[in-house]
Amino acid sequence: MQLYNTLSAEERAELIDQAGKQRLTLSFYAYAKIEDPKKFRDDLFIQWNRLDALGRTYVAKEGINAQMSIPAENMEAFRDTLEAYDFMKNIRLNVAVEHDDHSFLKLTVKVRDKIVADGLNDATFDVTNIGVHLKAKEFNQILEDPNTIVVDFRNHYESEIGHFKGAITPDVETFRESLPIINEQLKDFKEDKNLVMYCTGGIRCEKASAYFKHQGFKNVFQLEGGIINYAKQIQEEGLESKFIGKNFVFDHRLGERITDDIVSQCHQCGKPCDNHTNCSNDGCHLLFIQCDDCKAAMENCCSTECLEITHLPLAEQVQLRSGKQVGNKVFRKGKSENLKFKHSGALSDTSLAKAEKSTDIRQKIKIKKVLIGKVEHYYVKAGVGLFIIENQELHVGDKILISGPTTGNEELILETMLVNGTENTFAKPGDKVTFAVPFRVRLSDTLYKIIS
Repeated sequence: MQLYNTLSAEERAELIDQAGKQRLTLSFYAYAKIEDPKKFRDDLFIQWNRLDALGRTYVAKEGINAQMSIPAENMEAFRDTLEAYDFMKNIRLNVAVEHDDHSFLKLTVKVRDKIVADGLNDATFDVTNIGVHLKAKEFNQILEDPNTIVVDFRNHYESEIGHFKGAITPDVETFRESLPIINEQLKDFKEDKNLVMYCTGGIRCEKASAYFKHQGFKNVFQLEGGIINYAKQIQEEGLESKFIGKNFVFDHRLGERITDDIVSQCHQCGKPCDNHTNCSNDGCHLLFIQCDDCKAAMENCCSTECLEITHLPLAEQVQLRSGKQVGNKVFRKGKSENLKFKHSGALSDTSLAKAEKSTDIRQKIKIKKVLIGKVEHYYVKAGVGLFIIENQELHVGDKILISGPTTGNEELILETMLVNGTENTFAKPGDKVTFAVPFRVRLSDTLYKIIS
């Protein structure tokens, strides 16, 4: 009985590309009383693994929270696995506006104490006593009411790139921080104001709405299905978007565009930009906003210190990280002092620039490629990569693709190469190949040959 992943992210990506089938990115949640979260978790993993479902899911005694990638042809079968449980009958699935076949490359289902950490230890708090759900049209209408206060229950790095106009956007890194802050800030408005809240997919503001009702607020409302569902409804119904900018998402895309307004700036140079990235230094991985020019100049790093570290031999980089906590526990998301424009546009309702129109990812022509090898080393000063050929032959003149989570997807024509230290025109499986690359490659990168 398989209860864990057996493929690497690279192997999974290759299988997805070979299958050539559309996948859907979606999210859902449900608050419920689950007596045995461990058994629930195992049962879901077994069923979802059979359906080639990938993603990140948390289960707890209070319910389930999931972000998933599903083959489109398996969508109904996947829904059946959910609706086998009474508390997920007719569950709303928030399907993304944009789809990426590689949004998730493994299946994880984890048991947690809570599906949304809230920092609360109040046995009288009923998480199911929630506020009134509002659809997009109703949400737009209540925002026009001068008696309405709207609160963004996401974190600062999410609201910075996009939010509803006029929303209170707490400068927090976690949901649990926002609850006492907003409670204190709005304590004098419990009786007479409409307290309206939203988040990415609804799960955080669902719990927040119950919390504020518990705190005595009389008129509590929440955006049904969050920003994801709102974006879908305004498209389908031709409504005006009161949301401006990009919606941060928790897969490798890090965002999907709702309007073409850019409301934030590159944290390094101040240019209008709303593209998040993670620092390339494996001892950092700071999440920050970086424009293409800074990305090229800084090689995807957040500071010159991190840039210098990435140029060190791998053994020295590992030694520097030895004994330290993992990066996401050490570094604040987007709060490094090295970032000059770190507070660029979190509260801005004004568009700083317009994003270029791009083709819907579902309409892009897939590149046919075959995996032939992987990176073994990168010689920084020479700008040369060392690759191990594992599958098929590689020839001078071939069009190749180097792909990785940080490098992205870079194509080039192979003009010359050394095979096992000697110049040659072709390499076979087992050979070590070196050739010049106009960008940094990493050990996590894989080498493909484009075949059409």
